[in-house]
Amino acid sequence: MIEYIILYVLGSLIIAMFGANRKLGFWGYFFASLLFSPFIGIILFFASDKRKKKDCC
Repeated sequence: MIEYIILYVLGSLIIAMFGANRKLGFWGYFFASLLFSPFIGIILFFASDKRKKKDCC
């Protein structure tokens, strides 16, 4: 049982690391993956756009 929980959290962390430069950011994808499931987190990742770079000065 504990193995499944560790895999679930680890999967959420991996999705969050991939999504760090996307619209929701690291924490957005991490909490979405924890709340719903890592599978839904992957769908959100592929459905979102990359962050736009800000023009400096």
